Amino acid sequence: MAILRKRFFPGAAAQAALVSILLASSAAAADPSPPAVTPSERDAGVLREMNAAVTRLAAKVSPAVVQVQVTGYGLAAEPGRNETAYVARQRGLASGVIVAPDGYILTNYHVVHGSQRIQVVLAAPAKGAKPAANAASRRIFTAHLVGVDPNVDLAVLKIEANGLAFLPLEGSERVREGELVLAVGSPEGLASSVTMGIVSSADRQVDITQPMTFIQTDAPINPGNSGGPLVDVNGVLVGINTFILSQSGGSQGLGFAIPAPLARFVYQSLRKHGRIHRIEVGATIQAITPPLAAGLHLPRDWGVVISDVGLGSAARAAGIASGDVIESFDGRPINDMAAITSAIYLHEVDKPVALGILRGNERLTFSINAPEVTRSTDQLLDAADPAKDLIRKLGIVGIDVSSKLKGTIAPLRIGKGVVVAGRTLDATSLDSGLQAGDVIHAVNGAEVDSVERLRGLLAAIQPGEAVAMQIERQGKLLYLAFDME
Repeated sequence: MAILRKRFFPGAAAQAALVSILLASSAAAADPSPPAVTPSERDAGVLREMNAAVTRLAAKVSPAVVQVQVTGYGLAAEPGRNETAYVARQRGLASGVIVAPDGYILTNYHVVHGSQRIQVVLAAPAKGAKPAANAASRRIFTAHLVGVDPNVDLAVLKIEANGLAFLPLEGSERVREGELVLAVGSPEGLASSVTMGIVSSADRQVDITQPMTFIQTDAPINPGNSGGPLVDVNGVLVGINTFILSQSGGSQGLGFAIPAPLARFVYQSLRKHGRIHRIEVGATIQAITPPLAAGLHLPRDWGVVISDVGLGSAARAAGIASGDVIESFDGRPINDMAAITSAIYLHEVDKPVALGILRGNERLTFSINAPEVTRSTDQLLDAADPAKDLIRKLGIVGIDVSSKLKGTIAPLRIGKGVVVAGRTLDATSLDSGLQAGDVIHAVNGAEVDSVERLRGLLAAIQPGEAVAMQIERQGKLLYLAFDME
């Protein structure tokens, strides 16, 4: 489109003013003092300073960001045969962040779930940079899984290295809406990719049925960024990037990260105990909005309300009811979903919860004897004896199917077998594709009815010979095939 320019012809008064300006300009040119900085030059200086600051920030953070390469097995359907389920070898690439110099790494649970082999690729040193004297000399390490928390979608890995660049999980200050942040990771396998944006929300509840809240950011996050760090302008780790909301599969400005205070608690628990010890109150909660408060005649239009109380739950036994507004948890004020999530995780197991409730205009306090959350895999490990039930060739701890497992595993298609209670970290074991909870029913057509029987069948198979193992996984019968090593 053409741009129309209107010519301007000044009148006599304007001409005189213009002559005065030109004379002043000539006098300024003759003055040996330096010219004044124009606004455009000042703006350029600000941009240069910002550019240098972002460059320094990326250089500070990137060495602590790693690629996480996983190999495992998953269900794959043969085209045109939907009724047939196969277990196929699968590979994936994601990100992680080193949080301790001796090789502890945080990533997402969904990144490593079902993996048989995890490798960590360290960032390449910057050009001209000299590594620390005790820094790792290798770039690729085999990692073992320290522990996971599926509810928060976090996992802790460990590699055998020291002197690593890391981002500490020390600060507890929460980010604020509008803050500048950087997301670092390996989208589509492109290592140390850096994107910048702002915090769209510091406390976003994505699913109203879950108390978990996230940092929402418009910093572009794409597949492969999962597990990477979200940092503020000081290079402080404020979150772990975990997922995006997208119709196209790419970034649409809706990225979400697990807040650092929650990530720190999970990391410390997994590093110390290997699993999370937390309680189950038995109540569903959601954030209060003004329309919800008006419709239910709640005493406040902000905070957290109980929307459901589970049948047979500790909350129901204590007298908690739907519509109750949570005012405090163990004496901590509850103003939003993030506060209740933190309070649940920080509560000591085996101690009653002191829950402050607003019910209409009445303030009430309840004592809830909330039990510890236990996963079926935790119960399986509790029922196993690693010294007696270890099956070294498969790298698993197995338990005979018996009445003592009633309530721990679902009813089986075949009533005999060996349940995989957990996997070991023995690097000499087979990459078989077994997962915790699988039930082994047969090896090369021979029935398996005990751990001893399984050991005997495996011992008779020579290195290099094929193994076809019939297993049951989530109610489906599958075959796993591999060569004996």
